[in-house]
Amino acid sequence: QVRLVESGGGLVQAGGSLRLSCAASGSMIRVVTMGWYRQAPGKQRELVATITNGSSTNYADSVKGRFTISRDNAQNTALLQMNSLKPEDTAVYYCNAYIYYSIFRGADYWGQGTQVTVSS
Repeated sequence: QVRLVESGGGLVQAGGSLRLSCAASGSMIRVVTMGWYRQAPGKQRELVATITNGSSTNYADSVKGRFTISRDNAQNTALLQMNSLKPEDTAVYYCNAYIYYSIFRGADYWGQGTQVTVSS
C-alpha cells in the first residue's frame, strides 16, 4: 500500500519561511508527478506547485518567485521551500503524487495534510 507522509508545517510570521517535506513509501513501481496543493477555510483546494520525475516544474501564479519545489527521485521525496510567506498562504497543505503501483496501473495519492499558518 502506498502512503504519502508530510511534515514541516507550522506557525510563522509574515515574511518568514517554512519547508514542507513529503515522502512516498510502500509498494511502488514509479513515482511520476509529485506536487503540493492547499486548501484554506471556506475555499476550494488549489494547486501550489508540481514537479515531474524529469524535474519540470509548475507553479501557481500566487507563489511564483517565493516557493520552490524540488524532489529526490531516489528517495521518493518532494520538498516545498516557502519564502516570503504571506497571511494569505495560510492553509492546509496536501502532498499529491501520481504513482504506478504495478507496471501498467497507477493512481493519484494524497497525504493527510499539514497546517501552515502565517500571522500578520
